[in-house]
Amino acid sequence: MGKSNPFETHFAEYDAWFDAYPNVYESELLAVREVLPPPGDWVEIGVGTGRFASRLGIPVGIEPSARMAALARRRGVEIISGRVEALPLPDTAVDAVFLITVLCFVQELDRALREVARVLRPRGCVIVASVPRDSAVGRIYDSAGPKDPFFSQAILRFTDEMLDALEAAGFTIERTVQTLTGHPDHANDRIEPPSEGHDTGSFVVVRAVKE
Repeated sequence: MGKSNPFETHFAEYDAWFDAYPNVYESELLAVREVLPPPGDWVEIGVGTGRFASRLGIPVGIEPSARMAALARRRGVEIISGRVEALPLPDTAVDAVFLITVLCFVQELDRALREVARVLRPRGCVIVASVPRDSAVGRIYDSAGPKDPFFSQAILRFTDEMLDALEAAGFTIERTVQTLTGHPDHANDRIEPPSEGHDTGSFVVVRAVKE
């Protein structure tokens, strides 16, 4: 992250975004809910301030930012300090791992996905939500430059690139869904139900299973 970690210095700004764009937030939640795996031991990696975990019933989150983690705890999420590249979990420890708009902040994608595979039980699921680089919102974030404290440090990826990386790590893609398919200026006008696929949405969710 360099000398200044925006997730420590701008944590309040990050959290306030969800209140400023409630319909975008609800649309994203609906998309993740659409692909939820069977109940079991769930963990969200890069849980942030707990906005998704607290609403989706994910009891445990892994988060490196102390200030973000403090807000997640207030929302009832149990926090473990750590990063996806070296997860503080034993082998085959959980049934489902959630990675919601976090892999764009990971340099070593293949290493991160191998770690996810390691901690998942056989036939366990990984849920990956991301903003594709070639989506309408992705193009905005990709051109933000130093003006955006978060996405100026992000590595946005194409969805096909993400799917290939998951398969290389030993996962089988089960389903993709998308939302925020319209113009970004109108994304917060309404709550958008998810649709199948990953060709037009600015928020894409992939469910893959560990073989």
